[in-house]
Amino acid sequence: MERYIVFDVETPNSANERMSAIGITLVDGREISGGFYSLVDPEQRFDRFNVALTGITPEAVRGQPAFPQLWERIGPLMGSGLLVAHNAPFDMSVLAKCLRGYGIRWRERVDYICTCRLSRRVLPSLPNHRLDTLSGYLGLELEHHRAMSDSRACAEILLHCLRAGAEPVDFVRGYDMLGM
Repeated sequence: MERYIVFDVETPNSANERMSAIGITLVDGREISGGFYSLVDPEQRFDRFNVALTGITPEAVRGQPAFPQLWERIGPLMGSGLLVAHNAPFDMSVLAKCLRGYGIRWRERVDYICTCRLSRRVLPSLPNHRLDTLSGYLGLELEHHRAMSDSRACAEILLHCLRAGAEPVDFVRGYDMLGM
């Protein structure tokens, strides 16, 4: 049985090197089996644009765990299956920058699947493969730029593609977590 760790991060500013929220949806085999959500104190400034986009304010993250404390909880979860995200290079880069920025050693290279790439193969006739477009096409509920909602929609897109016959192994890529 394959386990997928479908995740989405929100960021506080245009540097995209810290997260202000993370949503994780677990997929075991061909079913959603659980989830996790947390606000994250990025210990950085917030840009007005990001606050307007995500609804996450400096006040909202006050008292929330910073990434190192959160990683103690989610690190084992993130390592328990194949990572999946929509426009995955973005989410993978934020994760890698958080780990490097706090001096946390995890893995040098991590395999992942991008559901944007995957959906292009399975649903080639759509005008684009943005998360909101795919969610609308598949009839999924989506509160866009809300980490838990985005990760859940991404998990549903993954499941749709798998049911349509996509072979996950054909879409696995590696991400250099050390940024070398």
